[in-house]
Parts: sequence; structure tokens; C-alpha cells
Amino acid sequence: MKHEYKGFLARLLWTCLFLAVLAGSAVAAPYGTVPMDVPDAASSGYIPPETDVYYGTRGDTSTEAAPRSTAADYPRYRNLNNRLAIWVITQQHTYFGGFVLALPIFCLIIEVMGLMTRDRTAAARYDRLARDFLRISLIAFSISSILGVTLVVALIALYPTFFRYISGVFKTMMWIYALIFLAESAALYLYYYSWERMRTGARKWLHASLGIVLNVFGTVLLFLANSWVSFMMSPAGVDRSGRYLGNPWHIVHTALWNPFNAHRFLADMMTGGAVVLGYAAFRFLTAKHQDEKGYYDWMGYVFMFLTMAALIPMPFAGYWLMRSVYGYRQELGITMMGGMLTWMFVLQAIAVGSLFIGANYYLWQGMMRMPGAERYQRYIKYLLSGLILSFLVWFTPHTLFMTGQETKAIGGAQHPVIGNFGVMSAKNGAINLMIVLSAITYVLYKRANKILTARWLHLGNLVIATVFAGAILNIIGLAVYGFYLPANIRVGLSIPQFLSTVTGLVVALTVNHALVKSAQPIGPLQWGRVTVRGQVTLFLLGMAFTWVMGLMGFIRSSGRLGWHVHEIMRDASAWSFTPGFGMAAAMVTLNMALFWTCLIGVFWLSRRTLEEAESPERIWAEAGPVRDQTFGPALANEGLLEDG
Repeated sequence: MKHEYKGFLARLLWTCLFLAVLAGSAVAAPYGTVPMDVPDAASSGYIPPETDVYYGTRGDTSTEAAPRSTAADYPRYRNLNNRLAIWVITQQHTYFGGFVLALPIFCLIIEVMGLMTRDRTAAARYDRLARDFLRISLIAFSISSILGVTLVVALIALYPTFFRYISGVFKTMMWIYALIFLAESAALYLYYYSWERMRTGARKWLHASLGIVLNVFGTVLLFLANSWVSFMMSPAGVDRSGRYLGNPWHIVHTALWNPFNAHRFLADMMTGGAVVLGYAAFRFLTAKHQDEKGYYDWMGYVFMFLTMAALIPMPFAGYWLMRSVYGYRQELGITMMGGMLTWMFVLQAIAVGSLFIGANYYLWQGMMRMPGAERYQRYIKYLLSGLILSFLVWFTPHTLFMTGQETKAIGGAQHPVIGNFGVMSAKNGAINLMIVLSAITYVLYKRANKILTARWLHLGNLVIATVFAGAILNIIGLAVYGFYLPANIRVGLSIPQFLSTVTGLVVALTVNHALVKSAQPIGPLQWGRVTVRGQVTLFLLGMAFTWVMGLMGFIRSSGRLGWHVHEIMRDASAWSFTPGFGMAAAMVTLNMALFWTCLIGVFWLSRRTLEEAESPERIWAEAGPVRDQTFGPALANEGLLEDG
């Protein structure tokens, strides 16, 4: 009865967490736009005064029109480049904000995983890991708050006219944001400082529920912050002159708000996971004792699993966002994907593809810690070949921003051969194939040190092979079929391609989990025995994740071109030009390096307490039974990750 009660609580907790994450989008229309019966006023041509530029509804103007700025409205401070200063501060605040959002979510997931396992040693390790990183999030939260205040001061000093306008439009939402920020702060400190007092029995489940409350506040805070960004790119709730019409929901729920929410949430999860990946890899490479190497090897694997859970749906969230951008203003989408920002999108595609290849490589290296993994080594070359081919198609552009001479040299804006690989059906097919191939790698990884003994083994293998083969053939077939369809029809092929991928993943991973659950281990997992190049890959993946997030943010904000608020308020400053390829890449790299430098300080500040927290890990590794020691902090056959 006791186990049934705990099982019910676990299921209830996971359900609440899932609903909390999606709460901000639950009330929205399926594609992140307004309901179908609400017209886009701007698309109909003339917009009468006091009429919402997006919803088409009338309202009472309660603010002044957006100012018509001139260069004199932007203060100059010697040689300071106002735009670059705001860029750096905003990006650092975004990085730390994402880190602060993701860490409590990870801590809650890990805490619940510890609650759901019956292995007391594994539960203690999960509990300790969650608390260690929650301690770090307290420091990061303070830094994020300081950066937020710094950003406000910088906007007032460097862009006073714009800040006065945007704060006037959102003044009805400011107090809500402030209250939620205070609530999140209180929940974070309560969640951390109640850890020891609520570490056993029913109080532990109550403590996990505090984590849910904390993450609800954090997610809602993120969604409110996203409303300002989405308003700047797709304004709503104002008339054509920029006057606020009195409906706060309209200025929040713009055409791009929901896609931004999904994309930004996943990006923040990846940022938080990337930081832990880099930290775990660095501590592994500098550890002097085998038990420490085992601990950080395990830590890196756990967070790699969580980060990949955010990476896999990220391309679909990006596709949703760009489809919504095209639906709102086609010229915005053309500028970002087919105009002057084309090379940025190519660079972003290369980085995302590299993340998938790197993640697969880490799993292949991780198989080195498993006796019996040699059986599957021969399949790696085929998986790598498929990933590379998909990667090449994935970053091939359909059109490029070229000079007249370059266009003449290739005979048009599109290359006569490889230009076909740039259409969306081919790109969607490529990224779906990379996800499917990554799932096959994970299936092999789970089987690496197992002897499958299930009576229905042949049937299970047949089901897995069938769903993977069917998904791959359907994805490739639809990608090729899209070459012969017009663009407005071809875009609809993304849905069956996505469904093929999801079906393959769900069915194959579920069947494989059932087969592995009853398997006999060939030998124990040897945590800490992973190769150095595997850990170097993990560290580089952590840095690459944050670099990609910075690049995506630049692409999104640059789509507005010369507008502070698209088609409402122009940017008349001397810095309103769109940076070139080299400058943009250099700034993204500078922001990434600055973020990681600040993180070194964060980890240094928490180092003394972290060392005290890690000492139990060494005691457990040295004093634990042979099975616990060799398998490391595994979850045996009870937990979500099982033995790795």
C-alpha cells in the first residue's frame, strides 16, 4: 500500500510539472497566433486610427504615439557604441536568466528521480546532486538580478526615448512582473533552505511540490519577458501610430508570443544543461581520484540526457517560430532566411548539426565504459555516415545573399543542383533523420553491456527495426516528393515527417526499454573509464550550446532591421545598421567567452561548500558494496535512467 501511495504521488508530481511547463501556452491558439476569426488588420491594407494593427479591434488610446526619433535623441558617450553595450548586457542577462530558469527544473527532476528509486545509495546521490546545483543557482540568481537592473539603467542612459515608449506601453504589466519576480525569489530561497528540514518521508514529497511552485513562477516570468521581445518584432495592442489601446492581453499575446515561449524555454534548458556539461567535463579532466572521475562522469551523463531532451524538439520549435514569422510578415522571414541574414542561418544550421553529431560521438565514447559494447562498434560507421549526409543537407541554403557577379556565375539565385536541398521538405527530412539516427545510437547504448533474454526478443527487434525503417523511408520519401510540389503545399510535409519521427522514437524506445529491463548485465558500468576525448567533446558541446543560443538571439533581433518596434518605431541611431557576418560572429563569441568567464567565478564562489557536499560521494564510492561501487551512482533497474 505504501509503494502504491508513493507511486501515485510520483505520477501526480510529474503530471503537475508537465502542466506547469506548458501552462503559459495552454490558453493559446494551436499555432501561436490569435484565433482564426480575428483578422490581421495590417494584412488588409489601410488601418483606421485607434484600431489594433494586428487584432483589428478598436480601443481607447491611453498613451502617446511612438516618438519619431532622430539621431539627436540617442546620447553619445565618447567612443562608446551604444548598441554593442546593450548587446553585451542583454546577452549576459539572457544567459544567466536561462541558467537560473533551467537549474531549478533540473534539480526538481533529479530530486524526483531520487524519490522514485528504491536504491538508497542512488537516492542519496541524486538528492545531493540536486542540492549542489540548487546552491549554485542562488548565486546565479543574484547575478541575473544585478544584470537585469544594469540593463534597465543602460536602456535609460543609452536609449531613453525607446525605453520611455516601451515602458509606457507595458506599464500595466510591470507590477505583475515585479510580483512574480518576488514570488520566484521567495520560492527559490524557501526551496533551498527547507531541503534539510524536509528530506524524509511525506515532507520530501511536499518539498518537491515547492520545486513545482518555483518552476511555475520562473516559467511565467520567462513568458512575460518574452512578451516584450515578441511585441518589438510583431506589435499588437497598439494602433498604427503606436498608441496603446488599453487591452493588456493584446500587447502580450502577439503573433509570435507562443512560438517565442516554446523556443526560448527549450533554449534556456539547453543553456542550463550546457553549463553543467562543461563543469562536469572540466572537473573530470582535473580530478585526481578515480571516485571523483566516476562522480563527474555520471554527472555529465545525467545532464547530457536532460540537455538532449531539450535539443531534440528544438528544431521543431524553430520551425514553428519561423513559420509564424512568415505567417505574420513574409518579408521578415525572407530577410532572416533568404536575405542578408542567410549566412547567419547557414552558420546556425552548421552549429545545430554539430551538436547532434557531437552528442552521438559522446555516447559512442561512453560505450567504452561498458563491457560487451564491442559488439556494436561496427554499426557506428553507418550511423556517422548517415549523420554527416543529413548534416550536409541540413545546412545547404536554398538561396543566398549574393552579389550580381556571384549570381551570374551560378546562373541564378539558386544553384541548379544543390539548391534543391535547401527547400524546407529536404531540411526537415535531414533534421528528422538526425534525430532518428540519434535514437538508434541510444538504443545501442542501452544494450551495450546487456544480454537480452526476453522470450519475445525476436518480435521486439522486428518491431524496432520496422518502425525505424518505416520512419526513415517515409521521411526521405516525403523530402524527395517535396521537390516536385509548390512551396505553399510543400510546407505541409513537415507534419507527416514529424509524426514519423515521433512514432519511431516512442515505439522503438518503449519496446527497447522493455527488452533491456529483463536483460542480464555482461559486466558492471565502469563510471570514470570514459576516454579523455569523450570528456573534451562534452566540454566543447557545453560551449557550443551557449554559442548557438547567442547566435539565434542575434538572428531573431536582427530581423527587425531598422526598427525598434517593427513598423511602429524606427531606430534612428548611428548604430542601427545590421552587423556583418564577421562582426556578428565575433560578438557572439565574445558574449559566450564572457559568460563562461563569469561562470568560473560562480563556481569558485561555491567551491568550498561544493567540496563539502562532494565528500559523501567519495565515502560512498570507497565504502559501498562492490555492486554499488562498480555501477557507480546508477539506478539499478528502478529509476528513469536505469544503469546509464
